[in-house]
Amino acid sequence: MDRLLELTSRAEVSHFWFRGFRNFVVPTLARAAGGRTDLTLLDCGCGTGYNLTLLAPYGRSYGTDLNITGLRMARRVGQPLVRADATTLPFHAEQFDIVTSFDMLQSVPDDGAAVRELARVLKAGGSLVLTVAAFEILHGDHSLLAEDVRRYSRAAVLALLADAGLQPQRVTYAFATLFPIVLAVRLAQRLWRGHSAATGQEIAVPPPLVNELLAAVVSGEAALARFVSMPFGSSLVVLARKP
Repeated sequence: MDRLLELTSRAEVSHFWFRGFRNFVVPTLARAAGGRTDLTLLDCGCGTGYNLTLLAPYGRSYGTDLNITGLRMARRVGQPLVRADATTLPFHAEQFDIVTSFDMLQSVPDDGAAVRELARVLKAGGSLVLTVAAFEILHGDHSLLAEDVRRYSRAAVLALLADAGLQPQRVTYAFATLFPIVLAVRLAQRLWRGHSAATGQEIAVPPPLVNELLAAVVSGEAALARFVSMPFGSSLVVLARKP
């Protein structure tokens, strides 16, 4: 996990995937905030802390992570940080207006307990914003670096939300335009190296022309995804509400 955090910190500003991720997530956060700027927000599994900057326009944000290296990196953001397991958060019930968790849930052995805990600290009427890895067939190098336990289908996410008493507002796949490329790369990785090695090459920023082209493709998909739910993709973007 430490290696993944180091690679992420180098790439997340300019890499086409991270730029695309933000194009999907920022409108979802804005919808959850509903125009308010006085909210209390929590990012569970904050990693390098970069995504805490996405929460800043909507109020006071807090970050948690179990990884010490991630918390050290996240200090640069200047937001309150707590070391905590996602299944036992050190916060009162109904403390936050918005709770986020970006690409963390797939690494938690008991994901049901984690979602129930995220729901517990969420205020009634508050919103949960999640991103998770999709489709087991896409397991590959990145899954090894991230220590993923699983990848998700839309049905699996809906079942987790229902178990936690959360109402889905929108659950859609993302990165559909890149799905064929990701599938081909991940299958090749498994054929060549099996499940025992990971190079981290996927997180390296591609040559500028390639990076900008892929960023433009994903940006276009993200704009379309505001109105149309994608039937497949390498990730899922989730917006849910606590009654």
